[in-house]
Amino acid sequence: MVQTPAWPPASLPRLYVAPPLSAGATLTLEGPPAHYLGAVLRLGEGDRVKLFDDQTGEWVAEIVAAGRKRMTLAVGAKLREREAVPDLWLLFAPIKRGRIDWLAEKATELGVARLVPVLTRRTIAQRTNSERLLAHMIEAAEQCERTALPALAEPARLADLIEAWPAGRALLFADEQGGAPLAAAAAAAPGPAALLIGPEGGFTDEERAAIRALPQARAVTLGPRILRADTAAAAAVAVWMAAAGDWDRHGDR
Repeated sequence: MVQTPAWPPASLPRLYVAPPLSAGATLTLEGPPAHYLGAVLRLGEGDRVKLFDDQTGEWVAEIVAAGRKRMTLAVGAKLREREAVPDLWLLFAPIKRGRIDWLAEKATELGVARLVPVLTRRTIAQRTNSERLLAHMIEAAEQCERTALPALAEPARLADLIEAWPAGRALLFADEQGGAPLAAAAAAAPGPAALLIGPEGGFTDEERAAIRALPQARAVTLGPRILRADTAAAAAVAVWMAAAGDWDRHGDR
């Protein structure tokens, strides 16, 4: 018996769009998204794509009008609801361009709920390009079939974050001077949590003391090897996800 092929095919292009989507809605794309569909993928009227908006889930849409700089799409059926995201924040000291882009991509792929750039005494890069980071996050979500994006917070000073830290959120900070194994600490705190990765030069003694004084904070270790800041962030997120049970869930694709 001939089997009916799956619809929509997994090979359909995926795009993130900001406006909330709904069945029957009409969406106009201009600029880079329209150029990508028309000039790069050479799609035209009648072709279909997948859209997600970080709010309502993933939808199939058909191109109903195609121009050189503008595409009009009609939204059809919803394919998936927005995925469930573990309540994990990643706090990191900004690092140089390229490596911070990689960090944002991997955090998106791994399912982090919120990214928070943290300014410390030894932070080298005092500024972050939020638009560029968001572009890398969107590209990662498009390629990895994510239906959710991490929230991207504005950079904040470490002292300000500590002062306003939520009472119900555990703060696991990677301390180069040692601490509990991260897997054990994550398993003991599977609820709302945050991982704090310091700058390449590490935390100062004053910063470390301020973090340790926070009741919700716990120093953790990432093992016997010295890791670069971006590697430490990705490794820490992966360990937390595995320990908290996120990797035991089957995907909804």
